[in-house]
Amino acid sequence: MRIVSFELGGAARLGVVVGEAVVDLAVAAPELPRELGALLRRDGLAAASAAAKSAPAAARRPLKDLRLLPPVGSPPKIVCLGLNYVDHAAEGGHAKPTYPSLFLRCVTSLVGHGSPIVRPRCSTSLDYEAELVAVVGRTARHVPREKALDVIAGYSCFNDGSVRDYQRKTNQWTIGKNFDATGGFGPWFVTADELPPGATGLSIKSRLNGQVMQDANTRDMIFPVDETVQLLTECMTLEPGDLLVMGTPAGVGYARKPPVWMKAGDTIEIEIEKIGILSNPIADED
Repeated sequence: MRIVSFELGGAARLGVVVGEAVVDLAVAAPELPRELGALLRRDGLAAASAAAKSAPAAARRPLKDLRLLPPVGSPPKIVCLGLNYVDHAAEGGHAKPTYPSLFLRCVTSLVGHGSPIVRPRCSTSLDYEAELVAVVGRTARHVPREKALDVIAGYSCFNDGSVRDYQRKTNQWTIGKNFDATGGFGPWFVTADELPPGATGLSIKSRLNGQVMQDANTRDMIFPVDETVQLLTECMTLEPGDLLVMGTPAGVGYARKPPVWMKAGDTIEIEIEKIGILSNPIADED
């Protein structure tokens, strides 16, 4: 099942993608929450699926006409992994890590499919990063690796847009990863049962203006989803709607000679096999 978050009348709604249409759950099942994290807290995926199957024609909206929002509107935490592919660590001059390089993103940095990723006034060093994102489906603490994938409800695509000069102002990467509207997220949430365990073995690519910039496979992650859940739940409680952004492969802009930065008028696409294509235009900050 694929679930989108979209805007209608200035409010967010959830919908189930059926072909080229979206079943508006606010019409088909008005008792269900209208934000994916809240739906997961209600253990509501089965109810959403059932509502989509029995929905009246009036609940269907053309997918192409909708303004999509980030699939999870209010994630409690956005935990990101850096240097999670050996080739990407190497292109930045780093050794293969023995423990994940972790940082956090803020909700205000997120932007949905089709909406602009914004290059800030203060920098021209806006970079792309194709990433898999795992969405937590239940509360979890001290989870053994063999049970870790039970924690994950589904997956999506992510562009960990990075303002590189600000990322390197300090030893912590936080500031360069949290400019407003730099984290592309979408186009939709795909339930885990539609993908290989841990979303492994999937092609992951980025394309800038149609040119392939990154081309790898999720099996190449140093810390796969199950191990990441195990390590994180040693120290923190994961909650429904939390996002685990799983790192990027080689080919990012800063490592190229000369560097390649995203600029106004560009289009960046992130494609993950069996999940979809996240596409965002680039715009300058007003």
